[in-house]
Amino acid sequence: MTDRKAQLAGNLAKVEERIAAACVAAGRKREEVTLIVVTKTYPADDVRILSELGVRHVAENRDQDAAPKAAACSDLSLSWHFVGQLQTNKVRSVVGYADVVQSVDRARLVTALSKEAVRRERELGCLIQVALDAVESAAGKGGLGERGGVGPDGIEELAGLVAEAPGLTLDGLMTVAPLSGPYAGRELAAFERLMDLSTDLRSAHPAANMVSAGMSADLEQAVAAGATHVRVGTAVLGVRPRLG
Repeated sequence: MTDRKAQLAGNLAKVEERIAAACVAAGRKREEVTLIVVTKTYPADDVRILSELGVRHVAENRDQDAAPKAAACSDLSLSWHFVGQLQTNKVRSVVGYADVVQSVDRARLVTALSKEAVRRERELGCLIQVALDAVESAAGKGGLGERGGVGPDGIEELAGLVAEAPGLTLDGLMTVAPLSGPYAGRELAAFERLMDLSTDLRSAHPAANMVSAGMSADLEQAVAAGATHVRVGTAVLGVRPRLG
């Protein structure tokens, strides 16, 4: 085993222990929580090692990094999640490799994703990114947060658009613990709010039962709240190199 493989295996084991312990504390079954490893800034070689270690879900937040990495790993049995803020001019590339886009936050993006999914004859999973720090727009709803996402009042309308869009499936909701606003520093409360919003969403769209929340620092709170997926990068891959 190479040094890097041994390092990643050890880190994965520690994250697995954390998730398992959080599930026990929450009275949940371990299989209710799926680990997504966020591989941004790390090379395709690391993705290949992770696959050898049993990882099946990986995530990226920048298309310019993700596209060549996904191409280099196209022989692997992986589900690719796009989790970053997505500009419409990157949609054509992203739909080429992503199985799920977790950062859907506006109608124009839904239209672009649908058009490209149909063109490629693909079915693309979509999560609506919820901004719990959103400032309301002049219309009173649908404001955006600092890190992307739509405010809670904008979920219903956007969910309807995704559900009706050819080539797209509405899988659920995603959030990032906010750095400002009423939920800043209150990760558990933020994730519990997301679960309430998920319950509301599922009353109209029963199959949209995916809830993506929690990262390296707060995965326990996400599991406690009921998240179905946690997105972990640093705790598995190490502290990221500085960009720029």
